[in-house]
Amino acid sequence: VQLQAFGGGLVQAGGSLRLSCAASGRTFYAMGWFRQAPGKEREFVAGINHRDGHTDYADSAKGRFTIFRDNAKNTVYLQMNSLKPEDTAVYYCAGRPYYTSSQTRQYGYWGQGTLVTVSS
Repeated sequence: VQLQAFGGGLVQAGGSLRLSCAASGRTFYAMGWFRQAPGKEREFVAGINHRDGHTDYADSAKGRFTIFRDNAKNTVYLQMNSLKPEDTAVYYCAGRPYYTSSQTRQYGYWGQGTLVTVSS
């Protein structure tokens, strides 16, 4: 089982990025995006269920970020718009066999992370 996240990079404040996470080896019922800024704990950003497409967002992501998935490709995406310097972090995708959760400890499978840097 492998999760591969990519799409990070350097962007100016107000810009956009789209992150992708491809899962191989199994299909997860829920996949989520988390992020970890330097010196901070890893935090939930967004999650999505495989079957019903239900989504959850952290307050910081609502209205700016959109999570969606292509079940045929077993890939989840995070479209990030109106980026702010405080969005700078390493972004991780994760999978779990149950409904989406905002709790880091509920996910047993993690990708390697992709760095997003937002300049002011």
